[in-house]
Amino acid sequence: MSEVSQEFARATTSAQRVSINGNELAVEVLGPEGAPVILTHHGAPGLGSRAEPRNSFGRLADEYRVVVFDARGSGESEGSGELSHEQWAADLDALREWIGAEKVVMAGGSYGGFMSMEYATRYPERVAAMVLRDTAPDNSHAELARANALASDRVVIDMEKFDRIDEGRVRDNEDLKDCWREILPLYDFEYDPAAVEKKVEATPYRYEAHNYAFSKNLKDYDLKPLLPTITAPTLITVGRTDWITPVSCSETIAELIPDSRLAIFERSGHSPQIEEAEEWTRTVRSFLHEVYPPNGPADAQP
Repeated sequence: MSEVSQEFARATTSAQRVSINGNELAVEVLGPEGAPVILTHHGAPGLGSRAEPRNSFGRLADEYRVVVFDARGSGESEGSGELSHEQWAADLDALREWIGAEKVVMAGGSYGGFMSMEYATRYPERVAAMVLRDTAPDNSHAELARANALASDRVVIDMEKFDRIDEGRVRDNEDLKDCWREILPLYDFEYDPAAVEKKVEATPYRYEAHNYAFSKNLKDYDLKPLLPTITAPTLITVGRTDWITPVSCSETIAELIPDSRLAIFERSGHSPQIEEAEEWTRTVRSFLHEVYPPNGPADAQP
């Protein structure tokens, strides 16, 4: 089984059920008590789950306390109330309080990067450092992604399905699954149809959260004016051939956040944490050792 398949085959493990702002979330805590906390947010509302950050940031749980969870409306968590960025950011802060951390490393990829930056702009005093992966500062990436999909020589995309998933107009969970299958071949540096199908089957589908995020939240998503106010040291990582949040999006973030650095992974698409796992983990660990070191010796290997 490929690394991609393994990443998504472990979509669910035992989780605590934690009441956060009146909504029950599925939460896992990895790593030693008393260690600095990394609070993560997965990508793709309605498609993502805690499996993604568990299998990437969870590698740092030998030194850090890593909190992974299914966001409100995704995975195994309840989906009551509003599914706005404001609410998801408030849920993050309630999780920070629940774990007992004064400050956290805020970490996330793709849509989880949107929420990491949202949290850092809304709760700046709570962020000691930030790690972003394959994300964007505004919704202009949607136009770039559509152009990349049309230009792909890997597969021919059904653009009616593309537009429905991109605009948050899927009909139900089965329709979301069908549309997800349509665009997944675009994500990886190397295309493996068998790995794509395994990912399709392992993904937890919650179409209401997906539709809300893409039809409502992203319409006005633009953090560019606020990014210069972020004072936490920030690492931005991105795959060279990322089609949906291209390198130019990460370059814009790096230009706007004062204390930031950019790492581009040359043999990765949207998931360098999988496709160049060892180098990505070394890069993140080295950054955190520098800006927010763990308790004890800082010489562990990824």
